[in-house]
Amino acid sequence: MSDAYDYFRAHAIAAVRKARALPPGRPKQKQRTVARVYHLLSREAALAPNVHHLDDFRAARRLERQIGR
Repeated sequence: MSDAYDYFRAHAIAAVRKARALPPGRPKQKQRTVARVYHLLSREAALAPNVHHLDDFRAARRLERQIGR
């Protein structure tokens, strides 16, 4: 397995746990979407790691920071 796979998978697990802790509503839905993005990135990184995943990862991180506000 690649390091990118492990990194994205760890973020996906953390995002799912964060979503489970949120009360029902829009922020929870957004956090679950972020978790799905991380999960998809981990699956793609497992098949063929490349630098294009970083842009998607950064976009997901920005969205996750906005949810926390």
